[in-house]
Amino acid sequence: PTPTDLAHPDARPLPTSRRRAPFFWTQSLGAGTDNLFKFAFTVMITSQLQRSWLPASMAGLVIGALFILPFLLFSATAGQATDKYDKTRVIRFVKDLEIAIMVIAGYGFWTANPYVLLTCVFLMGLHSTIFGPVKFAYLPQHLDERELTGGNGMVEMGTFVAILLGQVAGGLLVTIPEIGRHYVAFACVGLALIGRITAQAVPPSPSTDPALVINWNPVTETWRNLKLAHGNVVVFRSLLGISWMWFFGAAFLAQFPSFAKEVLHGDAQVASLLLVVFSVGIGIGSLLCEVLSRRPVEIGLVPFGANVQTVLSTDPHRPPPGPPPFARHPRGPSGSRSPPP
Repeated sequence: PTPTDLAHPDARPLPTSRRRAPFFWTQSLGAGTDNLFKFAFTVMITSQLQRSWLPASMAGLVIGALFILPFLLFSATAGQATDKYDKTRVIRFVKDLEIAIMVIAGYGFWTANPYVLLTCVFLMGLHSTIFGPVKFAYLPQHLDERELTGGNGMVEMGTFVAILLGQVAGGLLVTIPEIGRHYVAFACVGLALIGRITAQAVPPSPSTDPALVINWNPVTETWRNLKLAHGNVVVFRSLLGISWMWFFGAAFLAQFPSFAKEVLHGDAQVASLLLVVFSVGIGIGSLLCEVLSRRPVEIGLVPFGANVQTVLSTDPHRPPPGPPPFARHPRGPSGSRSPPP
């Protein structure tokens, strides 16, 4: 923790702590904006702006892949920037960038231009790539070792609750007839502006290596980081576990709209229900980390969680027996529903 934190201890939970709450709400609002934008665009391209070059069944995968691509390319470079510069300065820069991207995305929604929106998906991925290392490097400077697991769990819970609310809001707003995409445009810009306001209250987080010379070649820097992580067994296995978790999360989130429509024969509300169940599970699991680890950092939870996740994910591939659960059966002459075949 910083000397200021030690001199002014704050035992309140992260979302209400005077010194730590601005960071919690800044990162939660960022996750909410990301996912409101992405999910609204996914629903719009699968049900309203269908294009032959982007089939509905592939829209979620394409949008998800385009969003994740900057993480693959620039994560190592973003980590260097986090070490070199004050983390609060990086956070505020990211929020300024978010406002600019959301203004462009607002134009894309307003004009129903999928090319502009796809460009913004990549830019939002870049924005999140820059913020990612700050998100995980900020807490160790403001929490002691016994608080770190709980703090990380709270941030993870806040992130996925924001993902849930953002995606539910995006799915509901974009389906409003005629003007839904206009509401999405206003919501994206509004959330970005609120996030910038909370970022202004984030306390300073000094640079850990001001003399660092940034390697701007993302390929060589990424390779160097992988070799460095491979040299530490605990770090490398944790890296694999986290990557496995996010792989499953991204795959499921990207497929929910298509899965709800093509397999369950439901609508945007069914996709939102899947999001609710998924996000509530993530939130509960994140808060349980502190209980299961008994406060100190417990690496053993990583393989346990990865294995349970792998086993439970084998169920959705099986087609449900009988008629699709959310299928709408045609009505007979009297107005009653015809029996399923």
